Parts: sequence; structure tokens; C-alpha cells
Amino acid sequence: MELKTKRLILRPWKESDAEDLFRYASDPDVGPIAGWNAHKSVDESRSVIKNVLNGQEAYAVCLKEDNKAIGAIEIMFNRPVTRNSDECELGFWIGKPFWGRGLIPEAAKEMLRHAFEDLGMNKVWCGYYDGNEKSKRVQEKLGFKYSFTVENADVPLLNEKRTEQINCLTKENYYEQSNA
Repeated sequence: MELKTKRLILRPWKESDAEDLFRYASDPDVGPIAGWNAHKSVDESRSVIKNVLNGQEAYAVCLKEDNKAIGAIEIMFNRPVTRNSDECELGFWIGKPFWGRGLIPEAAKEMLRHAFEDLGMNKVWCGYYDGNEKSKRVQEKLGFKYSFTVENADVPLLNEKRTEQINCLTKENYYEQSNA
């Protein structure tokens, strides 16, 4: 399935996206702040597409003009933070050359619409590690509300612990702000 916004196409990842993924995921300013290592090769990026970015609601964030992957966005189910089958977690990142252009908020608004309207979710969770001000700001723009803090949260891909802020957007709050 593809989702579209004014400027973006959100589509499933393809192995042929590996070079584009590597271009942005190899930047040390992108992955580590989100909890994963910068990619070291196109082969690693290809493996990530096959084994990580393969969820039923995992999408490449692509500009409409060329349909090339510049970031990732995903709705994830059965996560530690979700308590019920009508809850999910939203995750996202975008390549550094595209920071500050409002592309991830645009993609995330469409993913939230999809989660609440198409998938029947009642809550969407989203978190960020302390220091990731860009992710914090995106979540604020989208209407997520602070829920709780996890001290010494495991960051398994980096083999470390961090403080994580967990936010939530309910279906009710989503519709209130959509109709405001």
C-alpha cells in the first residue's frame, strides 16, 4: 500500500532502496540519537531493509518528485509500550539534508490518519531519548502529550542505557485537533 501527502509518497521499502537508505542512514547525526548505529555499507542497509524495515506498516518516506527514499516511518504493533490491541507505536527518521522542512510532521500526520481511521487504533505512542530535540519537537507539533519517563531504558542496538520520554496521542485528541 502507498500513502500520499502533498509532497510525499510513503511506500513499502524495496531492496533497490539500499543505496538511498545508506546515503542517509550512514550519517552519524541521524541514527545514534534515535538509538541505532550509522550504517557502514550498502550491504548493511540492504540487510536492514530485509530484516528491520519489513513490518506490515513500515514505509520509505519519498519525495513525490523522484520517489527515492529519504527517511523511514513505521507504525509498530505489540511493542513494550502498547497495552492493548488497539494501540501502536510510531517511529520515524529522515535524512539530514531534509531536516527543518516539515517533511516528517507531514508524513506522520498521514500515518496518524492511517492509524486512527484505517487501522482502528485508539492510542498511538511515540518516544524519544533525552537530547533528541528534533523528535521531541515533531511529537509536540503532532499533538502528542507527555505520558511517562523511562530512566535507564535499554538501547540494545547501541548497548547502552538512556532516559526515554514516552508520549501518547489518543484518537479523541487526534480528532479534537484535526477539527480545531
